[in-house]
Amino acid sequence: MNRWHLVLGGAIAGALLVSTSPQEVNAEDGEPQGRGSKQEATSPIPRRKELPHSAKTVREWLAQVREAEVQNSVRVLDVRVTPTGNELEITLETENGKPLLIDATQFRTEGNSLVADIPNAVLALPDGQEFSTDNPTEGITSVRVTQINPSNIRVTVTGNNALPTQEVTLRTGDLVYSLKPEGDAPDEEIVVTGERQRGYFVPDATTGSRTDTPIRDLPFSVQVVPLELLQDRQVQRVNEALRTIAGVTPGQSSQSAFEEYTIRGFSSGFSGGNILRNGLRDATNTSGIALPNIEQIEVLKGPAGALFSQGSPGGTVNIITKKPLANARYSLEGLIGNFDTYRGSLDFTGPLNDAKTLLYRLTAGAYSSGTFIDFFDRRNYAIAPVLTWQIGEATKLTFEGEYTISQQPNDRGLPAKGTVLPNVNGTLPRNRFIGEPDDQLDKNDRYALRLGYTLEHQFSPDLKLRNTFRATRLRTPQNSLFPQALLDDERTLERELVVADDQFQDNYTLDTNIVGTFKTGTIAHKVLFGVDLNRNIYGGRGIQFALSPIDLFNPVYNQSEKTLIAEFPSEPITSDLLGIYLQDQIDLLPNLKLLLGGRFDIVSQKIDFADGSESFQQDEAFSPRIGLVYQPTDWLSFYASYSRSFLQNVGSTFERTLFKPERGTQYEVGVKADWLNRKLSTTLAFYQITRSNVLTSDPANPNFSIQTGEQRSRGIELDIAGEILPGWKIAGGYAYTNARITADTTFEVGNRLNNVPEHAFSLWTTYEVQTGSLKGIGGGLGLFYVGQREGDLGNTFQIPGYVRTDLSLFYRRDNLRIGLNIENLLDARYFEASESDLRVFYGAPFTVKGTISYSF
Repeated sequence: MNRWHLVLGGAIAGALLVSTSPQEVNAEDGEPQGRGSKQEATSPIPRRKELPHSAKTVREWLAQVREAEVQNSVRVLDVRVTPTGNELEITLETENGKPLLIDATQFRTEGNSLVADIPNAVLALPDGQEFSTDNPTEGITSVRVTQINPSNIRVTVTGNNALPTQEVTLRTGDLVYSLKPEGDAPDEEIVVTGERQRGYFVPDATTGSRTDTPIRDLPFSVQVVPLELLQDRQVQRVNEALRTIAGVTPGQSSQSAFEEYTIRGFSSGFSGGNILRNGLRDATNTSGIALPNIEQIEVLKGPAGALFSQGSPGGTVNIITKKPLANARYSLEGLIGNFDTYRGSLDFTGPLNDAKTLLYRLTAGAYSSGTFIDFFDRRNYAIAPVLTWQIGEATKLTFEGEYTISQQPNDRGLPAKGTVLPNVNGTLPRNRFIGEPDDQLDKNDRYALRLGYTLEHQFSPDLKLRNTFRATRLRTPQNSLFPQALLDDERTLERELVVADDQFQDNYTLDTNIVGTFKTGTIAHKVLFGVDLNRNIYGGRGIQFALSPIDLFNPVYNQSEKTLIAEFPSEPITSDLLGIYLQDQIDLLPNLKLLLGGRFDIVSQKIDFADGSESFQQDEAFSPRIGLVYQPTDWLSFYASYSRSFLQNVGSTFERTLFKPERGTQYEVGVKADWLNRKLSTTLAFYQITRSNVLTSDPANPNFSIQTGEQRSRGIELDIAGEILPGWKIAGGYAYTNARITADTTFEVGNRLNNVPEHAFSLWTTYEVQTGSLKGIGGGLGLFYVGQREGDLGNTFQIPGYVRTDLSLFYRRDNLRIGLNIENLLDARYFEASESDLRVFYGAPFTVKGTISYSF
């Protein structure tokens, strides 16, 4: 009998045992009777007025649900912790030996703790207190059994700075469950392991709080794209990976060298502040992302200034990279597709010594592809070594490196006339290229080297220090060709070229924080305090040329002539940031949680001009956030929150008044639910974000700006991810977004923000046969609907909505996976995004990719 049969058998056996021991009810006082009750099976039929009245409000319904849960709960009268050799056994003694209903597939790890939640159980210990014992064995600092709500208890086993290394079992009656994620079955006993299964539901994420906190306990919408979903969809970009997150839509072409998107109506921009790597901001993160090195992608919706400093108010994306594992594993993958697409990658990990105190991981990949656009080829290469040193039981040091190369032309799209608008000459084909095949005239090469470390030290079970540093060196020799104007004949496109051969960007980030847990009376606190520093230096010489125009309907390439317009000397821009942040997660009651946080930032920017002079500006900003979570049951959370963000605006008005930082303010309420034994997660959110201090043209002095601009986004979002039935997984959501200009001197108040659909829907679902001769065969279906959007802030033209259909077929058995992925199955003609009336981006046509991967 294999492990998963034991899991299923144990869960079914527990359910059957509970269902065959019903409580009998005394007709006079309604109290439950034990097995020795003399109450007859037949009782007078109660009259209607004697029955409990139906709930007329949500409060009454929840009260009745809680009362029923408590009445049907099994009482735990004693807890015993017994160490034997290399094993620790936790025994739960129940009243009359009644069995507990345990679904061990929901056992999980949180930081350095093993956690098991047990429903329909009430602690009834002799002293009336929750159970706890410290240091029962070497390597385990504590065992806790607590009442997390009126009808559920939690068993928590905490290791010393790491997960316990010895076997930890939970015994109730004749059933024994292993809490260890990779525990082996003891002889002649039914053992259920808590190994995390593959799936789309991820219960924990660090992005929402910078601490190990379950998503259901956070007063914000946090969504996760796990590794399995990335593999099932075979995405090649972060933008594409985010399509299953409600409220996130592409802001750029899929062929762009940059990752840009809109969240809740607001663009992420190119500053890099809205894309983090392992919680660290870095202005270079918008490009050169190594997909083979991604473990999962986390999305915090709404302003995140209280945690991560500057950024757009729409949301923040955090890329979690892969870390070394204690057990050796080697994976190889190959891909081939149309448009001459080829990709190969490897992922090796394991220990470097017998004590497993030195672990490594190496990921690498190479990707080469043509595209549906003429003369547009892409090449990407990446290698990422990681080394973890467990210095002692309480101290761990991880070194990380990553080097990426990206080579391609610039995708500048096509004019609106001839794509989304009529053109007297006809319709432009989606394969039309407005650049030049010669890479000396059009290229965007990016070479990024990232090096850093993370040092973690556990002073005690309640106090942990984390220190992280990363340095990035980005070199981007670029010939940037772009459209300048479409002439009256609607076919002649004027073009310009900017050559920046020595363009560079260096970024340095240092973050130190400490997390401590303590109690003030009965109120529990988890406090985060941190300081971070960031420096970003950007520069490069530029030469501007006018290029020969191109006939969009009859292009002739490799005959362009350059005419010098201007030269720009290298004038480096240095941006510095100092941030201090503080957060307290407070458990007011077992089912009532309060989050208070704030961050103070000092940001500055200095420009060193070629004549020896300089320009300097410094701003300060405080970004607070507050949230409340109420959990009537352990699977349901109601929340409300307030949060702010900021972004430095460099420059001054005509009167030489410095600009204030742009601010974002959000109010959000919502509900989260973990259904189907915590295998399916849903989040329903209602929000309003106001973006203020937006720069807009000065009506009296058109060459200057003033700060009267304001934009507002209101919306509703529904996210869903997880497993509906064994083998049937789902990820997707729906978003209604009403994003408009509310104050401006250039654009009309009431205009919609560009690239923001009012309605968007996504669905990705797969099914894999679980048993029998067809086990491992599966398929997936994706539907992505993006509604009509405005093409620019002036609302002068619209981008039509579209539905894209994707399909996958795969076979997975043991260590082998073979897959076939088709994007745009019906070959729909659609448009991904728009920057202006000269830059509208077609979506890719029918695309097919075949993959094969093997692990050993």
